Amino acid sequence: MDSKEVIKEFRLEFKPNYVPQSDEEDIFQAAFKSKIPMIIKGPTGCGKTRFVEHMAYMLKLPLITVSCHEDLTAADLVGRFLFKEDETVWQDGPLTLAVRYGGICYLDEIVEARKDTTVIIHSLTDDRRILYIDKTGEVIRANRKFMMVLSYNPGYQSIVKDLKQSTKQRFASLIFRHPTVEVETRIISTETSLSDEESRRLAEMGSKIRELKGFGLEEGVSSRLLVYVGRLMKQGLSPMEACRCAICQTLTDEVEVMESIADIAKLYFGDLGAPAPSGECTEPEAERNA
Repeated sequence: MDSKEVIKEFRLEFKPNYVPQSDEEDIFQAAFKSKIPMIIKGPTGCGKTRFVEHMAYMLKLPLITVSCHEDLTAADLVGRFLFKEDETVWQDGPLTLAVRYGGICYLDEIVEARKDTTVIIHSLTDDRRILYIDKTGEVIRANRKFMMVLSYNPGYQSIVKDLKQSTKQRFASLIFRHPTVEVETRIISTETSLSDEESRRLAEMGSKIRELKGFGLEEGVSSRLLVYVGRLMKQGLSPMEACRCAICQTLTDEVEVMESIADIAKLYFGDLGAPAPSGECTEPEAERNA
């Protein structure tokens, strides 16, 4: 399969479920039309990736996502020579595919990548919009529908893991925060099919749990985990069992903090059972009675 066929595989077939929080859609579209790359900052599970998927679908663009890590090399992004049928052929990497044929190249958790790797995006994120492939000598001018998008969690930033100012100042930025109770209620409801009342209780509970950040919790509960609770509830787990498995035991290993989170859950769903003595998930009632 050649590169033109490969890029088609990155088009989203179905519209992602996304609930707007503010004017982020208008800002993203304006940046795309202006050929301005974007950085999206926000805590874990607040909807950064879902938003990028949503915008790729709305703009009818392929979306090529790269999860960054400390072993990510420039070749992983740009491409490499491969042996195929007794000959050496060049294979475009994810960045080159997006640059050559158009689409969003989304580098998720960019601060995890090595600094010598992220330097290669500089020529694509200014007025030049070119990619130089040193192994082939090719200079590719970015397709007019190419867009670079980065994301990271500022809460995990450090002096060691941060973008250089020379990189940051090539981008416009969107800051995502945990949704309001009203927005999060809609998110939970549309993702889980729970009733509005149950969805609101989960949203309000999540807001309350986030107040523990800095008091035993390194990170507040994400919308993703609240959705997991809702899905477990739909499968027959009691609210307390679902909260214990998806939130208490996920956010912390400290028994005291688990108990504090469980106490908050009880405020919204009642005392439907004490936490398991072992700190582990209990079986759903239906399975226990089988």
